[in-house]
Amino acid sequence: MEQITVNPWASLAYLVAGVCFILALRGLSSPATSQRGNRMGIIGMTIAVVTTLITHIPTIQLVAVGTIGNEDYLAVFSHIDAVTVVEILAAIALGGVIGLVTARRIAMTDMPQLVAAFHSLVGLAAVLVACAAYLNPGAFGIAVDGLIFPQSRIEMGLGVAIGAITFSGSVIAFLKLNGNMGGAPILLPGRHVINLGVLAAILGLVAYFTVDQSAWVFWTITVLSFAIGFLLIVPIGGADMPVVVSMLNSYSGWAAAAMGFTLHNTAMIITGALVGSSGAILSYIMCKAMNRSFLSVIAGGFGGETATAGGAPKEQRPWKRGSAEDAAFLLEQAEQVIIVPGYGMAVSQAQHALREMGDKLKAHGVRVKYAIHPVAGRMPGHMNVLLAEANVPYDDVFELEDINSEFAQTDVAFVIGANDVTNPAAKTDKTSPIYGMPVLDVGKAKTVLFIKRSMGGVGYAGVDNDVFYMDNTMMLLGDAKKMVEEIVKSLD
Repeated sequence: MEQITVNPWASLAYLVAGVCFILALRGLSSPATSQRGNRMGIIGMTIAVVTTLITHIPTIQLVAVGTIGNEDYLAVFSHIDAVTVVEILAAIALGGVIGLVTARRIAMTDMPQLVAAFHSLVGLAAVLVACAAYLNPGAFGIAVDGLIFPQSRIEMGLGVAIGAITFSGSVIAFLKLNGNMGGAPILLPGRHVINLGVLAAILGLVAYFTVDQSAWVFWTITVLSFAIGFLLIVPIGGADMPVVVSMLNSYSGWAAAAMGFTLHNTAMIITGALVGSSGAILSYIMCKAMNRSFLSVIAGGFGGETATAGGAPKEQRPWKRGSAEDAAFLLEQAEQVIIVPGYGMAVSQAQHALREMGDKLKAHGVRVKYAIHPVAGRMPGHMNVLLAEANVPYDDVFELEDINSEFAQTDVAFVIGANDVTNPAAKTDKTSPIYGMPVLDVGKAKTVLFIKRSMGGVGYAGVDNDVFYMDNTMMLLGDAKKMVEEIVKSLD
């Protein structure tokens, strides 16, 4: 067995990296400090990667045998394996180039599916590490004469299970977010029984793996885990995707932590635990904000069996259409305007034009605020990031619980592409797939200006919005960015 030694300097470096990651999470908790938090994360990851490379430089052992006088000698020489080092550096460079190009080219509207794709890679990496450790445990220092330590089998079993669930679940989330699959829940007959049965089988096999390291046990755990990841995410509807992304983020962290034990890497354990716990906390907060239990989301999302109820557009109902000039007049006459951004704003990249409109209204003496729903967009913090990109003042941005009571005293609620999170059916229609979710009470404003591409479409949850047909609502149909730009011109 290869003896694993712990370098005290490496442990100190990993500790510093862990502190940087904690500071990164602290900084990312607020838009005002997010850039500093991002920099701390970069510093921490750089320290961890460099430390790992330095302490794990591959070497080749050379043995020299000879005779000096009447004495035989045996000498062992070590030198750096240059070929392997080049391969490692080439892999790092390739990954860095891919990451750089992706980061520069990806649109903000595609960030949710990009995050899901990254989670899938983390899960797959955990699976591959677990497979490598199982096939060659001696190289990882977790076996004696081919017999893997029981505690290592637990780490390996949990790592491959969580990693496989993360991978297949993230792939399904990516396909749904990217439009390759429909956002509506796909409900399999007897899915709850199937899911519980597969999960029980996985846990039972992981426990059995501690006493029997047979290949069939390990590979059965792997296959079942890939399957349950698919089965868990397929029934979840589009309205729950922000929670799913957060949940998969947590899974990827726990998978990394489990593999950190196998690799004897403190940085992976710390980082994985931080990502896993923070993702779990965020998922809980979001579920609470949507009046959903975490288990209900996992069991099939918003309304599972009733997901299609009330989902058909109601175009036959009367509604009022306005122009950019009409909207500009109403906005100029208002004392307070609350802007509600949604995914439609993200699609059209209207955040900069929206900020310009807000600045012009302020110049006219209008109080301008922005209302953010916890699940607006398709990932946690999606709208906050877009508004920060447009340099919207942080003090003007409010969360649902802080601003919802102000709509009744607001002259104009300006909704730009936020359908599901403003839909009163969440409070009134028990058959609606979004029933029970707290929503922004835009309908209580004196006037609602609602930008939407057309009256024929519905939100990501697949339901129509009664706000469209209210007497105090004026629909502004068209591309969100072009409509806001026209309003800005009319404000001059």
